[in-house]
Amino acid sequence: ADLKYRIKEKGEYLPLLQGKSLAMIFEKRSTRTRLSTETGFALLGGHPSFLTTQDIHLGVNESLKDTARVLSGMTDAVLARVYHQSDLEVLAKKASIPIVNGLSDDYHPIQILADYLTIQEHYGHLKGLTISWIGDGNNVLHSIMMSAAKFGMHLHI
Repeated sequence: ADLKYRIKEKGEYLPLLQGKSLAMIFEKRSTRTRLSTETGFALLGGHPSFLTTQDIHLGVNESLKDTARVLSGMTDAVLARVYHQSDLEVLAKKASIPIVNGLSDDYHPIQILADYLTIQEHYGHLKGLTISWIGDGNNVLHSIMMSAAKFGMHLHI
């Protein structure tokens, strides 16, 4: 929230990630996630690199372990939008850099963090609020279930 305010409202230039690079693996495409991640990383002075299944062959021509080693040697962090949670877990285990879950079939934590920021901007706080979920269980719900209590929120499903 502070960075958003300082960049958007005050027009500050905050090159906190200058000289850093981010590999963005997108097995699953997303306009909003790609643009928000690329823009945010660049606004902080970093260099994002967008990688699709046409650019890398995650677990096909190159093993997940090899991909983790290569990316660890060439970038400072990885954001991965993948189908299988197990792929994220292998990347995280074998990489020496942070692996950020951009989405998997099991979880969608960056979506929930963005949603929480929006809720906090609207209500001024999260603690004590109740979220109601109506619909099928999915990766978004799993992320809410893993995080709501940590923010002091209540969840009704």
